[in-house]
Amino acid sequence: MEVRTYMDYPVAIYSNVTEQLNSSSATSSGLAGEEPDPHQHYTISVFLSCLYTIFLFPVGFIGNVLILAVNLSHKGRMTAPDLYFVNLAAADLVLVADSLIEVFNLSEHYYDMAALCTFMALFLQVNMYSSVFFLTWMSFDRFVVLAGSMSLGRSMPRARLTCCLIWVTSALFTLLPFTVAQVQHAGELHFCFANVSQIQWLEVTLGFLLPFCVLGLCYWRIALVLVSAQREHSGLQRRPQKRKALRMISAAVLVFFACWLPQNMFVSVHLLRGDVDGTLWHDYPLTAHMVNLAAFSNSCLNPLVYSFLGETFQDKLRSFIKENISWAKLDSSCWSS
Repeated sequence: MEVRTYMDYPVAIYSNVTEQLNSSSATSSGLAGEEPDPHQHYTISVFLSCLYTIFLFPVGFIGNVLILAVNLSHKGRMTAPDLYFVNLAAADLVLVADSLIEVFNLSEHYYDMAALCTFMALFLQVNMYSSVFFLTWMSFDRFVVLAGSMSLGRSMPRARLTCCLIWVTSALFTLLPFTVAQVQHAGELHFCFANVSQIQWLEVTLGFLLPFCVLGLCYWRIALVLVSAQREHSGLQRRPQKRKALRMISAAVLVFFACWLPQNMFVSVHLLRGDVDGTLWHDYPLTAHMVNLAAFSNSCLNPLVYSFLGETFQDKLRSFIKENISWAKLDSSCWSS
């Protein structure tokens, strides 16, 4: 995955951001075409990182932890969608937790060492792929259910197999290009796997373009089915539920698009320009940092969109809170007696 800017997760944060913000010899201008001011860029980047840490990081960390705790502790039988949510939350939680290191990688040369740069790229790329693939599969699964093929992939054995395949696929999409790149660059002491342009193209296509097309197609078909059902069933009780489902679908597509598009556009411009030395990051360090923060935000907002806007999870959460309050009261009464 690109240590520079792809998928924000892993991308542009590593050495690129470090070089960008510390580079006072950049020859290009900033966003407005003025002479770059490294100190000003650094100050604004730290401010944006603090905003992310204060407002988005807690939402992502607590939200994904709650999804795991509520679903894993629920007394009822776990369903296939629950299993998908748990795996998605696990991948997002890893990315959110690591984001604190990445978003503040501004002046410290954390990734000057090729080994550390490569390890972080591999680690983040696997979780990035798994997060996006789980989102894509969950969208396809919802479309299949609404289309009437209820049996496809809905049994727990099939759901477990699907989750395993997604994790294995994510690992293969990371390790196979890594192996090829290492063979091609054998003997280069300062080579970092994340900076290979072919791998960056792979991330843009497999990690954004293809998933976004699948998400858009699935949710477009889902929206058509729900609108058609609204027209056929004019019952008062059905309409609010349909509206909630449409709102969640709209929010899901919007969040995915808004978080990932800036990062992928930035990386695509870098690749189309043929930059091999990271000049785009040197020219626009503040923009690079902003698109990285936007990409990380997707894992923070996923819990809100896919779980807290869903009535099923809300019911489980209320039950989880009531059970823990009951246990807390029982425990306190035992201690007091």
